[in-house]
Amino acid sequence: MRKRPLLVLPAVLALALAGCGGSSGSAAAGSSSSGTSTAAAKLTGTVTVFAAASLTGVFTDLGQRLEKANPGLHVQFNFAGSSALATQLTQGAPADVFASADQAQMDVVTKAGLQQGEPAVFTQNVLEIAVPKGNPGHVTGVKDFANEALTIAVCAPQVPCGAAAQKVFAATGIAAKPDTQEQDVKAALTKVQLGEVDAAMVYATDVQAAGDAVQGIAFPEAEDAINAYPIVVLKAAPNAAAARAFEALVRSPEGQQALKDAGFRIP
Repeated sequence: MRKRPLLVLPAVLALALAGCGGSSGSAAAGSSSSGTSTAAAKLTGTVTVFAAASLTGVFTDLGQRLEKANPGLHVQFNFAGSSALATQLTQGAPADVFASADQAQMDVVTKAGLQQGEPAVFTQNVLEIAVPKGNPGHVTGVKDFANEALTIAVCAPQVPCGAAAQKVFAATGIAAKPDTQEQDVKAALTKVQLGEVDAAMVYATDVQAAGDAVQGIAFPEAEDAINAYPIVVLKAAPNAAAARAFEALVRSPEGQQALKDAGFRIP
């Protein structure tokens, strides 16, 4: 590299100029595996990603990959229910990227004019019933969410996993009787893991991530409420170049494979 400085510098400048002028879509097209093309642009500082709680595992992994490709960069996450994140953003919380578990909460952010470019759907998720190991409540399907003898957890209606659950209940005519409504899907799953509830309506990806700690029960009605996940770089992003690089990695073949491996669906 030291023998050809005049060849390397123009390449770095070209990448920097492309990052300044390109949209989120062009960033996705111009990035290679693990953000190696952005590594040449020397991404540094901190990039803050607000992301739905269901993305915790896979986004943490992708963040580490981007950091490895860019040693001067730190990827910081705020994982929570999408509705809580959207509220934080509209109230002025600083962030670079927002990834929502449904379009409704992304709309809250875009209607406030906080986005840079157009949000892009990067994955999908489907509901699944989680029960404690051994299934002590003998849960068999969605109809059991109307059984008052069982202790049931769902996400709150304003949270994407809760909104999806409400669609399922409405489509099937189930009068669900939850004992607790959680503010994000991880909280609902934790209730199952601790044996505090007989069943919870969560995502299939959460059941997969929990491993042997819980059992999953798939149900056909879940196909009536598939959640599409959009992502966008925010207009006031403190680290816009790194934000575009993270979004590009998520949407790249490498990012899509990581999502698929975690149980997400590729749109």
